[in-house]
Amino acid sequence: MGLEINTLAIIPLMTKMHHPRAAESATKYFLTQATASALILFSTTINAWMTGEWTIMNMTNQIPTVILTLALAIKLGVAPFHLWLPDVLQGLNMLTGLILSTWQKLAPMALMMLTSHQLNTNLLIAMALMSTIIGGWGGLNQTQMRKIMAYSSIAHLGWMILVISFAPNLALLNLLIYLVLTSSMFLMLMTLNSTNTNKLSISWLKTPTLAASMMVTLMALGGLPPTSGFLPKWLILQEMTKQHLGALSALMAMSALLSLFFYIRLSYTISMTSPPNISNSSLTWRKKKNLTYVIPILITMSAAMMPITPTLLLLN
Repeated sequence: MGLEINTLAIIPLMTKMHHPRAAESATKYFLTQATASALILFSTTINAWMTGEWTIMNMTNQIPTVILTLALAIKLGVAPFHLWLPDVLQGLNMLTGLILSTWQKLAPMALMMLTSHQLNTNLLIAMALMSTIIGGWGGLNQTQMRKIMAYSSIAHLGWMILVISFAPNLALLNLLIYLVLTSSMFLMLMTLNSTNTNKLSISWLKTPTLAASMMVTLMALGGLPPTSGFLPKWLILQEMTKQHLGALSALMAMSALLSLFFYIRLSYTISMTSPPNISNSSLTWRKKKNLTYVIPILITMSAAMMPITPTLLLLN
């Protein structure tokens, strides 16, 4: 019931633009989420039929466990159930896209963490590897920022569900860093009013500080040190090698390079396609005395440039 309330509450936000694409996005989202909720109910019903127990915390049979794993993967948008996420996100405005990419991931991820000890580990590993590869490969050819953020979300979810069976605290750390970085990225895109890479290329003329902060955020999303995005990838790869999954760790590290490529391409678009000087024309944004861009800058700098050593001390 909570999942359905969560789904139905965002439908009016999706359709407030009164555009056919927004209606299409809301329809796709509703059908996908309703199917996943029905599968969760179906898995609990099968478990109750087999064991006489309605709780999902103590599933002992393989069939309801696999169905629950697939249902939560559909809700999150993990590959191979990812096709709805880029299309839905493309039809929304930036604020609703921010909610869909961050807040709407919390409920299914919480369920996945609660049941992580009994989910099908091999299935999770296969879906995680597919998600990182498809999330990196799908974003290479995109020019729309919302689709790029959707494929970025798919790739990050792959890293989370990879380690959730072995170390749920690492998955939680990855989720928190993903939420902060994605929120700051969407806030900056809203401030710059950039929906594609062409509009992003003139962002340096509008607010140079915000454009520089966006480059730092993109590097953090790609997982480059010393940004905070490097920390979860490093710890997850370390945990995978402890579990004697060296080949899988190598594949995950190489698939992260695909995502890093289009993040670097966006940084190149921001920094090197227009001269780094402020425009002399008196445009409307130059006359407004608002400081709305300060908030995303502060969030970005605090999130992306978080020193790694204090975090490691906290983890220890």
